[in-house]
Amino acid sequence: MTVTNVDADEFRYVEATNELARPLLVELEYEYDTRYGDFFGERASTELSRYPAELFSPAQGGAFVLLLRDGEAIAGGAFKRYDEHTAELKRIWTSSAHRRQGLSRRVVAELESEAVRQGYTRVYLTTGPRQPEAKALYLATGYRPLYDTGLPAEEVGIHPFEKTLGVAR
Repeated sequence: MTVTNVDADEFRYVEATNELARPLLVELEYEYDTRYGDFFGERASTELSRYPAELFSPAQGGAFVLLLRDGEAIAGGAFKRYDEHTAELKRIWTSSAHRRQGLSRRVVAELESEAVRQGYTRVYLTTGPRQPEAKALYLATGYRPLYDTGLPAEEVGIHPFEKTLGVAR
């Protein structure tokens, strides 16, 4: 049995092009392609390159964070400016070797804190219909669905969510 010292985990803000972020992007592309194929009419690499890396920089109102354990990225995520008051979460990821440890929840909380530090009062995000664990994460962390939750996931398509920051729930 391996014992992990999660107290040694550290959040590190990096540029989206930083080499430490490579595992995140490679695994996200694989996972998107595996789950969706051509469901949306394009490959995952198209989605992952849709937004220039600069949009995830503080200078552009964004952030890109990795959760490191022993210097290795085990989880991460980012946000970009959606509008003056809203950060849009993107690239939420946990390494396939480190799932079911609550890491995505920690990443989302860290990104929300950084969004508040940058002056945002709202968070927006979307996830796809074939990511029930992401939907469950967002619902469990106080996000409000902006779609008809009574419809089948594939009929909804992209699942948008929002959350007001700085409000106790």
